[in-house]
Amino acid sequence: MKAQRVCLCLLGAVLLLCSVGGRSLRGCVVLVDIRRMEQSFQDIKTAIQARDTLQNVTILAVSEALHSVKPFDVCCMTKNLLAFYVDRVFKDHRELNPKILRKISSIANSFLYMQKSLQQCEQTLCHCRPEAANATRTIHDNYDQLEVQTAAIKSLGELDVFLAWINKNHQETSTA
Repeated sequence: MKAQRVCLCLLGAVLLLCSVGGRSLRGCVVLVDIRRMEQSFQDIKTAIQARDTLQNVTILAVSEALHSVKPFDVCCMTKNLLAFYVDRVFKDHRELNPKILRKISSIANSFLYMQKSLQQCEQTLCHCRPEAANATRTIHDNYDQLEVQTAAIKSLGELDVFLAWINKNHQETSTA
């Protein structure tokens, strides 16, 4: 338990230092343990992806929406994708397995915490340019083209893409 607190404090300090540079989230501090979310996802990935019946369709993975995001749009895309997962994917998904449900709930709670952190600074530091709005629209359009449960499963199965994107954008600023 103490080790987790120390890791969280260290992660918070690193993210705070990264935010001072202002490139990743444009000064918005988001304190969250990405590794814990990634581990929660890894614990359920096989079960979730086994339910995905449309292997040749993606919502996030091939979408240039995430890969072409400029550093000044990271905050906006993070905010938009957190809202997408919280307001649509997690709500649309129906899970009967208690173990998987606990892991998804843990990730959802982390996303809610990240949303709250971003809300505190979004008005002054987190502007959404048209490019970010278009990228978000593309992701929503991809989701809307599928039946709700299929889209939710697909999006949950691609959660690692979003988590890797968040992790990548944080790492790039700490080395800059």
